Amino acid sequence: MKTVLMVAEKPSLAQSIARILSRGSMSSRKGLNGTCSVHEYTGTFTGQLVRFKMTSVCGHVMTLDFLGKYNKWDKVDPAELFSQAPTEKKEANPKLNMVKFLQVEGKGCDYIVLWLDCDKEGENICFEVLDAVLPVMNQAHSGEKTVFRARFSSITDTDICTAMVRLGEPDHNEALSVDARQELDLRIGCAFTRFQTKYFQGKYGNLDSSLISFGPCQTPTLGFCVERHDKIQSFKPETYWVLQAKVDADKDRSLLLDWDRVRVFDREIAQMFLNMTKLEKEAQVEATSRKEKAKQRPLALNTVEMLRVASSSLGMGPQHAMQTAERLYTQGYISYPRTETTHYPESFDLKGPLRQQANHPYWADTVKRLLAEGINRPRKGHDAGDHPPITPMKSATEAELGGEAWRLYEYITRHFIATVSHDCKYLQSTISFRIGPERFTCTGKTVISPGFTEIMPWQSVPLEESLPTCQRGDTFAVAEVKMLEKQTSPPDYLTEAELITLMEKHGIGTDASIPVHINNICQRNYVVVESGRRLKPTNLGIVLVHGYYKIDAELVLPTIRSAVEKQLNLIAQGKADYRQVLGHTLDVFKRKFHYFVDSIAGMDELMEVSFSPLAATGKPLSRCGKCHRFMKYIQAKPSRLHCSHCDETYTLPQNGTIKLYKELRCPLDDFELVLWSSGSRGKSYPLCPYCSNHPPFRDMKKGTGCNECTHPTCQHSLSMLGIGQCVECESGVLVLDPTSGPKWRVACNRCSVVAHCFENAHRVRVSADTCGTCEAALLDVDFNKARSPLPGDGTQHTGCVFCDPVFQELVELKHAASCHPMHRGPGRRQGRGRGRGRKPAGKPGTRRPKDKMSALAAYFV
Repeated sequence: MKTVLMVAEKPSLAQSIARILSRGSMSSRKGLNGTCSVHEYTGTFTGQLVRFKMTSVCGHVMTLDFLGKYNKWDKVDPAELFSQAPTEKKEANPKLNMVKFLQVEGKGCDYIVLWLDCDKEGENICFEVLDAVLPVMNQAHSGEKTVFRARFSSITDTDICTAMVRLGEPDHNEALSVDARQELDLRIGCAFTRFQTKYFQGKYGNLDSSLISFGPCQTPTLGFCVERHDKIQSFKPETYWVLQAKVDADKDRSLLLDWDRVRVFDREIAQMFLNMTKLEKEAQVEATSRKEKAKQRPLALNTVEMLRVASSSLGMGPQHAMQTAERLYTQGYISYPRTETTHYPESFDLKGPLRQQANHPYWADTVKRLLAEGINRPRKGHDAGDHPPITPMKSATEAELGGEAWRLYEYITRHFIATVSHDCKYLQSTISFRIGPERFTCTGKTVISPGFTEIMPWQSVPLEESLPTCQRGDTFAVAEVKMLEKQTSPPDYLTEAELITLMEKHGIGTDASIPVHINNICQRNYVVVESGRRLKPTNLGIVLVHGYYKIDAELVLPTIRSAVEKQLNLIAQGKADYRQVLGHTLDVFKRKFHYFVDSIAGMDELMEVSFSPLAATGKPLSRCGKCHRFMKYIQAKPSRLHCSHCDETYTLPQNGTIKLYKELRCPLDDFELVLWSSGSRGKSYPLCPYCSNHPPFRDMKKGTGCNECTHPTCQHSLSMLGIGQCVECESGVLVLDPTSGPKWRVACNRCSVVAHCFENAHRVRVSADTCGTCEAALLDVDFNKARSPLPGDGTQHTGCVFCDPVFQELVELKHAASCHPMHRGPGRRQGRGRGRGRKPAGKPGTRRPKDKMSALAAYFV
């Protein structure tokens, strides 16, 4: 029997699709990476009985990155990144071992069906999967087709079964367009980001951003926000005057009239018009009109409109709204949420999704009436040729979804019902009056048929008083005419919804990437989100944009990126050559980069006005090992130490607190040690500022602390405090935290594993002896006599934290994820020797007995 491998983009999608295709009769098991499941069943394929294996990836399998030294900021000139730096595809998440997992599941398979998301990114992932799987699949017979692509827009029985019947092929051109975008963003973004980050962080101490990033889409997005800020700052209010008249409609009601001239900017002229009208006792009707008008139902919903409404009406940021929509899609509640289309094809079954809502407690009456009377065909919108508009696929309640997922689902559903409803019809009445020589107007609206506004009440025509019946020549008594003084007001800061509109209009990003770009400028501290989800630029964001304008406006204007997006779309359509577009665009930006570097003084002049130099920032903390003067600790991101005498800056670990470590010094360079801590229940370790930035040993990485230093005799090093190999990750070592007493901790120097142990012990030391079972270092523990857990009032005990039964009850593991199943086999849990650069100790094939691992390993097994 032949085997068909099927791959979806997410584990939840794989499960849903397999359940539909197998009609529920499938067996499931976990894959070797512990994240992706494999669902198996038998069925027919190409007219033969086969075994199906349905599994998934977790987004992109591979990511693009530079090779070797080109990943190190200090080793290469950023200008080399445009052409000389070689790139390679690396696993996007090495911990998932996705390539190995796909190869294990794909080995011996005869066919592959790709169920990745049906957009450009999905097509790109298709070829990432094929690169991993095809080499291990069975060889196809001459001319036999073995690769298939399923295209679908929702997780419904009908859509999935139809996709399985109409299998096609993956689109190589669309995949290439994504490859081109990835390489452009990598080379351009990294070159500009590395240069300006190193340049400005080396001069200023209060930038409050760990990365001064540049992005071909991110920077124009920031530009829109700063452009609005500049308009607000340069706005000068002007005073103007308006006339307001009030007439008596009857004894109990009066009408407020609008001046036909609207406003004037000269007070004397306004006063003249007031003088000409205020003495009049009557207002004469000059004309009346009554017209039936319609407020159109909305176009079908696409991604950009959904993000706009989520931000402006639901208070959800674009990134969060997109993530919520994707969860609703994978759970089968809505159709695919990434689409530019606002037009339903003629073949689309509109009544099917509508019937799903016929018993919903909120809108059942409206839906039943539409089904009984006949739906109204949606307005003709834009057909981008990708996916149908976003549509609810099954009914759901607030209790079922909860919170923000429900609010977004409710909006999507109401919007869909509105698109098949009738337009709102209303009667607009207008009366034109003359008071002396001046004309005034009064308008009223009366709803005839609410139409779609019944399901979208926030779109209702505002309720206004009906106007009195009158005709030309009738007169009304003038109750009052007065002059009002007002001022023009500046525009407000851009809302996320307005920014999304500008990005779509100028072709910045795609429906999928727009939320990412907006989120990036927030994370980089270029803008802050204020009430009403308005984006206010920070000083850093403003100075950067003004600097780009001063040096090369095209770096921040949307024109050049919009042109690049058009070229990428041509690649996707097979109308442009991938290599030519890539080469030409990189050549343009390389020239711009060289000019930017040569002209950086122009931006620096703006920086000097807004930010403080390093020497004037921070507070004294620890002594420099070169000049023995105090270095200043700069707490603003990125936190670092600066020696003004040596003019040297030392980067520190981020996202924690830094304090002086007992005034102890590094034996290699005489720098005073500092202590980094993530909190009372987290990790902490000492570090030497110089060694952390200039690793003294080959096996040390930049940015590490003493818990990874392999100095053979230093009391703070891994060699003296290391215990054994981490129970979760392959490369980490559990290291005693000597500063943690009396709530002692053992923490991995690579991953997030933290073990709390020996609480209230007086002293804990790492012994020179090792465990006979696992070869981990033993611990010497002195317990407090009043609280000793040892029998017979003993206070001292030496044992292995992994194997000693006395210690097993005294260890509590925190901050750890589940252990990969592949770590559970022989030879994966040996202790690690504490010598410099030594590999895990123990003989191959040995492992710790399960009953002696309960203190730590029970959390994983």
